[in-house]
Amino acid sequence: MHPLLAMLALVTMACQPRSAEPDLARELAGAYPELVTPNGTVREFEIVADETEIALIDGEPLRVWAYNGTVPGPTLRLRLGETLRVRFTNRLPQETTIHWHGVRVPNAMDGVPNATQPPIAPGESFVYEFTPKDAGTFWFHPHVRSSEQVERGLYGLLIVEDAAPPPYSRDVTWILDDWLLGRDRQISPAFNTPHDLSHDGRWGNKITVNGRTDTQLQVATGERVRLRLLNASNGRIYVPDLAGLDAKIIAVDGLYTREPLPLGRFELAPGNRLDLDILISGGGRSLVVSDVFSSRVANPLARIEIDGAPRAAATFPTPARTKVPAWNGGLSMPVTHEFRLDARRGGRLGIEWTIDGKAFAGHEHTHAHDHAGLVLERGKWARLAFVNVSARLHPIHLHGMFFKVLARDGIAVDEGFFRDTVLIHGRESIDIGVVPLDTGEWMMHCHILEHAEAGMMTMISVRDGR
Repeated sequence: MHPLLAMLALVTMACQPRSAEPDLARELAGAYPELVTPNGTVREFEIVADETEIALIDGEPLRVWAYNGTVPGPTLRLRLGETLRVRFTNRLPQETTIHWHGVRVPNAMDGVPNATQPPIAPGESFVYEFTPKDAGTFWFHPHVRSSEQVERGLYGLLIVEDAAPPPYSRDVTWILDDWLLGRDRQISPAFNTPHDLSHDGRWGNKITVNGRTDTQLQVATGERVRLRLLNASNGRIYVPDLAGLDAKIIAVDGLYTREPLPLGRFELAPGNRLDLDILISGGGRSLVVSDVFSSRVANPLARIEIDGAPRAAATFPTPARTKVPAWNGGLSMPVTHEFRLDARRGGRLGIEWTIDGKAFAGHEHTHAHDHAGLVLERGKWARLAFVNVSARLHPIHLHGMFFKVLARDGIAVDEGFFRDTVLIHGRESIDIGVVPLDTGEWMMHCHILEHAEAGMMTMISVRDGR
């Protein structure tokens, strides 16, 4: 071809629309709302964080830090469209905040110290107020010295119900946690030890459900139960085994799935939530629910007692029928940013966990926008890659946005649900797709709290496009 004709052909191709490039942001439409319209109802709560002693674990007195004197803390419930107003008072000997994990809140309500609000000093109060955009199972916990404050007992559930909740026989919450107790049967005061920092965080020697080792659920044949699971541990991973019950996953990290999914071997990492739809059958039996993450030993979690007297089965359509785009074209798109996860010696704790070779220091929160590891445009689809150079586990949590896993180790997957936290195994790589809808400075970090404390955090700045 004549050089001039070749040049004209290139110019013509450049001017033509790239029709083959998928509009992945448009595929998100209808999956979950960009905006919320408050309905005028305000649900008000008082929360106080304080030191106390309560009967926990095996029923023995335990010195803890607690919200409103209980561990877990209070479960806050409201319906979609209602506004939450929480007056929080800090009576701890340390600064603290509340982070509303998984909730798409205004950036000023996100609870990241010095990035979205000043830390709340001992004796001070702060009012959190927002209208959740999504129905689902969420939770709240401190974002200051989290590896200590969460371990001491500071966490609670936020349940945002549908405007017309599905008529389950009962709605049950199980918060999974583990505790590292010393010989005095009190919480070990050695936080951020070299072992915990260099391994997979702090794993305890007692596992509890709702703060107890003797949790039981009494049900009858024919009942249909919504079971909400939360992993509130610092570092432990759980794989819940419901002993052959007919349990289907209907929500992950708050949002409904595309359709009911088999429970299978779901790895519930710190911060993850699962909503299960369970149809009770086979009366007159007792079942042990276990954690089978380890191939060597099954850890008992709770017991389900099924009454032999049957009742009429609850029949109604599954709520798990939301739109979840497959984003099949996502892996053909260029990677917006690749995050490398690794560790090195040094820093104030002796080891630093890094993202892209940087360890996030606490003082950097003060000018978070200057330390953004990535800038994303609101409403624009992005492909993010995570490469775990280390041999340790890293559940990566994004504030302010949901995402969908596209590939593991380069192999495409379609999970059928969104997440706010994904577990990345040692030497594993994961690709995700995300469309941020809320502007602000949003934290991204490992939810093994010791890793986060040692620097595995960064900020993602979401800005309006020009």
